[in-house]
Amino acid sequence: MASDIKHARFEGRIVIVGFGSIGQGVLPLLLRHIDVAPAQISILTADESGRDVAEAYGVGFAVTPLRKGNYLSVLDPLLAKGDFLLNVSVDVSSLALVEFCRAKGVLYLDTCIEPWSGQYTDTSRSPSQRSNYALREGAMALKAKHADGPTAILTHGANPGLVSHFVKQALLNIAADTKAAVSKPATREDWARLSARLGVKVVHIAERDTQVSPTPKRIGEFVNTWSVDGFVSEGCQPAELGWGTHERHFPTDGHRHPSGPGCAIYLARPGASTRVRSWTPNEGPYHGFLITHGESISLADYFTVLENGAAQYRPTVHYAYHPCDDAVLSVHEFAGKNWQLQKAKRLMMEEISAGIDELGVLLMGHARGAYWYGSQLSIEEARRLVPHNNATSLQVTVAVLAGVVWAIENPERWIVEPEEMDFERVLEICRPYLGKMVGAYSDWTPLLDRGLLFEEELDESDPWQFRNFRVV
Repeated sequence: MASDIKHARFEGRIVIVGFGSIGQGVLPLLLRHIDVAPAQISILTADESGRDVAEAYGVGFAVTPLRKGNYLSVLDPLLAKGDFLLNVSVDVSSLALVEFCRAKGVLYLDTCIEPWSGQYTDTSRSPSQRSNYALREGAMALKAKHADGPTAILTHGANPGLVSHFVKQALLNIAADTKAAVSKPATREDWARLSARLGVKVVHIAERDTQVSPTPKRIGEFVNTWSVDGFVSEGCQPAELGWGTHERHFPTDGHRHPSGPGCAIYLARPGASTRVRSWTPNEGPYHGFLITHGESISLADYFTVLENGAAQYRPTVHYAYHPCDDAVLSVHEFAGKNWQLQKAKRLMMEEISAGIDELGVLLMGHARGAYWYGSQLSIEEARRLVPHNNATSLQVTVAVLAGVVWAIENPERWIVEPEEMDFERVLEICRPYLGKMVGAYSDWTPLLDRGLLFEEELDESDPWQFRNFRVV
């Protein structure tokens, strides 16, 4: 059992917005590791899911969906200065909640930057306007609008969130293993120059979920190990990736954004129909979905080396996600219906019979080739550690816990992205819940065994070109 150490004391109220798999999974962690009473916590959610869990812990539960027209009147009587709003919902505007929290002096955390319902697939908006890049630009504009405010941590789940801390630890591990004489970087610029010095060209968030259920997916059903609605929403957004300075083949369906730092591009196709080659230690080579995530943009931006305002170094960064096999079948059926969601949805939780979630970061192009660093967490270990979690959700919920603790310890930092937080403090809190932490080198490249059956258009002079990773 992970230690029951109290990482922080909190005397205010905590309002949890949304109570799906992540809300239900994080509640026991908050009560275990933060000195807070159940009476201080209340839940606002869109449906009855999880009421029994809330009641078992003595926590208030109300079915009150937040909408553009009611969120102020609903939240205002529930929160005061020094309280905490934990947003793990979908279809509720993150930035609207952040502005509300700043006005009230309330701490805030979410796991992704969400818009109001319908904006992910609003065809009156351009693909660029429906992107995570645009959502992040909105957040950065709000950050610049005010000089200070209560801490509002954006995008701090497993990914985005925890994986940004994995990247920093992985860079230090590579530096040590290649005998590069470095001290721990102290600034954003120091981190970027370390990555450049090590020669990292590409960073994948490389994840393979092997959890299975004895109940097979049915026709007309979308099955997943975490929020179906969340996965569907991000899968329908354009595929996005941080675009590295080493890249020399711009995708034919690629587009640049018209404003902002220009650290990322998008493809004119949904992420759920875009696949890339990647590698994890347990799975080996695999094809994953290039699903848009905030870390693809924030990591690429954070690790950019600028000289005279121009990017001299930036890695390519993107997600390479192989969900559980039933989710892959669900996406295949979903795409075949022209992105019309199945009528039935099933969250795999107690029914899971075996499997792990292998979640880490794959750094490529340095002197040792490829290095994966991350968590291999089994369903058995997840259940032993915390109730109401599977292997996928626990990697998220413990990162949410760590973010809440960090915000309590650093209450006046205004808008903060994961890369700006103390990675060692976050990993200290998370490690007891991440199963086996693995660092593994590999000689794998996306050129391995290519062109055996058919000729392919490859760049064999540089294996780390995005052209070589993409499955076409």
